[in-house]
Amino acid sequence: MLILVTGATGKVGQHFIAGVLGDPRFSKARIRALCHNRLCPETERVEVTQGSIADRETVARTLTGVTHVVHLATCKETPADMMDVTVKGLFWLLEAFRTSPTARQFILIGGDAGIGHSYYRHETPVTEATPHRAYPGCYALSKVLEEVMLEQFGIQYGLNGCCLRAPWIMEKDDFRFSLSFGDDVFGGPDWKTLVPQADAERYSRDGTVPLLRDADGRPLKRNFVHVDDLVAAMLSAIDNPRAKGQLFNICMDRPVDYGEVAAYLARTRGLGSVDIVSQFHSNWMDNSKAKYLLNWSPIYDLEMLIDSARGYERSEGEARIIWYPG
Repeated sequence: MLILVTGATGKVGQHFIAGVLGDPRFSKARIRALCHNRLCPETERVEVTQGSIADRETVARTLTGVTHVVHLATCKETPADMMDVTVKGLFWLLEAFRTSPTARQFILIGGDAGIGHSYYRHETPVTEATPHRAYPGCYALSKVLEEVMLEQFGIQYGLNGCCLRAPWIMEKDDFRFSLSFGDDVFGGPDWKTLVPQADAERYSRDGTVPLLRDADGRPLKRNFVHVDDLVAAMLSAIDNPRAKGQLFNICMDRPVDYGEVAAYLARTRGLGSVDIVSQFHSNWMDNSKAKYLLNWSPIYDLEMLIDSARGYERSEGEARIIWYPG
């Protein structure tokens, strides 16, 4: 088994490679990492190829002897790169894969941006049958195009592919800093811009957390997944015959409720909260299909997500690195 991993140096890529190397089921598996700007370390079981997935010759050469592709490479709100990386890159990967004599399975990691997550109102739980609805910007559009392209290659050529659709992916202390009113905020919204500066500074000092409310005035529900749970689902999908041609929602059993977050942090750590109004919409991703077909279940619930993020201590020099804008 030779697994090609794109985006190998990113958050999910690093955890996935470690997961494969540490799992007895894949003791004979080798990794080929296709890296662009950053290189991952090579070992006896990990080899590195440098190049861009937008280059057809690079992709064709890199797929030589590959049995599985795990496609993670992406870009955020960078229109100059989106068509090359998302559309052309995935197309060349799929073209080389479908004509390869060794290729067995193609796994794509998608995102809930493809169904608009909190931008649109969802009257019912979000399932794999929910229509694509990209919100404004090129990133959400790219997630739609990826899922549709993989689906069509399955229809056109019978390609053995599956897509694992993930919401916001957390690791280490990400979730703690996703609630920060300071400059160290992880992701969005950028809370300090939504309140007066003096209030933001005070909230940052006191550890006050935002209680984000949806367009109906209720605490917002937003979907998350911990990277460990996502990697577990990825490993469950490898060579799983029930994964062929399927799209799976990979997320926590319940979305994060900002009201529940505020209540838990008040009860366990004495932290205050402040209401933040928004026009976002609550939504609830349903992961039942992945549980049924992949025999997978997430480990992380809300309390574990909060406690693990609060308990994580970064080593000296371990900076939080955002590899892409957006």
